[in-house]
Amino acid sequence: MAFEFCSVAREGPLTIVTLNRPEVMNALHSPSHFELSQIFDDFAADPGQWVAIVTGAGERAFSAGNDLKHQAKGGAVERPASGFGGITERFDLDKPLIAAVNGVAMGGGFEIALACDLIIASENALFALPEPRVGLAALAGGLHRLPRQIGLKQAMGMILTGRRVGAQEAKTLGFVNEVVAPAELMNAARRWASLIVECSPMSIRASKQTVLRGLGEASVKASLSAQSDYPAVKAMRASQDFVEGPRAFAEKRKPVWKGR
Repeated sequence: MAFEFCSVAREGPLTIVTLNRPEVMNALHSPSHFELSQIFDDFAADPGQWVAIVTGAGERAFSAGNDLKHQAKGGAVERPASGFGGITERFDLDKPLIAAVNGVAMGGGFEIALACDLIIASENALFALPEPRVGLAALAGGLHRLPRQIGLKQAMGMILTGRRVGAQEAKTLGFVNEVVAPAELMNAARRWASLIVECSPMSIRASKQTVLRGLGEASVKASLSAQSDYPAVKAMRASQDFVEGPRAFAEKRKPVWKGR
């Protein structure tokens, strides 16, 4: 399926999603939100796709967030149930997502990155939630995810000022996994993806689901009590991979994952 505002490429079990509106720094409007929602629907439903990288077209921006000029001209502001960029309210996606941030990630663009499991940033990346500077608030998850990922005081320092944070500071704060030269960004993101693909996709999904659901529990004890009932954990234990992993280890060979 062809998309107007995004592009999709598949490399084996890896899906690469590119926000493709470089003329507006990959800012998103309603049509692009719905395109991205369809892309992530397809990714979630495809058993052959195990991990995705999300990045932006061009050299300037990952995404500048909401297309305010489009909105100011009276453009529609509808979004899918899956949220900003088709991802910020997609709470049932257990496949891992990697944000390859190639420049500016502001507002909703930063919120998309925060909704991913890993963030790999180029040295020229900039992150901010500047919504209060234009009379708005980061209500697509940024106000909830950022404090959970870096702690309350550091998050409030960004949220209440709208200040911009560079890639190295972002890594120090803890929401970026690795900083690389711009020319190495996609190679680095693919390297992280390949490390994930070396693992059983059933185990990866069980692990992601357990981590995220466990954060919603009141204690570690409650999390441990609940995890056996998580769907991805049940699926892992009933899978061929659950048998293949120990067998391959015992036979001193590389496992052949089925993803089922």
